[in-house]
Amino acid sequence: MITRQSTDTIVIHCAATKPTMDVGVEEITDWHKQRGFDTIGYHYVIRRSGQIEEGRSDELQGAHAVRVNGTSIGICLVGGVDQNMSWENNFTDAQFASLRNLIEDMKSKYNIEKIIGHYEVEPTKECPSFNVPQWLEENGLV
Repeated sequence: MITRQSTDTIVIHCAATKPTMDVGVEEITDWHKQRGFDTIGYHYVIRRSGQIEEGRSDELQGAHAVRVNGTSIGICLVGGVDQNMSWENNFTDAQFASLRNLIEDMKSKYNIEKIIGHYEVEPTKECPSFNVPQWLEENGLV
């Protein structure tokens, strides 16, 4: 695995799982390995309870958004699709509170210039199923 040389971006993702599924790093690691990854592509996973699990080491380049893997931290919220697998903002208040705290921690640790949704660098996706710039503004993170 490659060490990330700089960190200026946070990319917010969703697991594209139904709200009844509560998966974490272990399950997502298995999914990513099945797709040919060495390990989980995200640096952090936020479970339905709001619990933050560490995935790929912070020092390592992620495997979550091809265009910015080399300069970004990947955070994945569990959920993001409805029972019919359509995109849906179904995240819990606890997840959003943890996301806010994790972003604040990452901003103090790294020289973060951008916080984006996966769809902002991968236009064919709707991940993470909510308007990231609007959420950031509503939460005083910009």
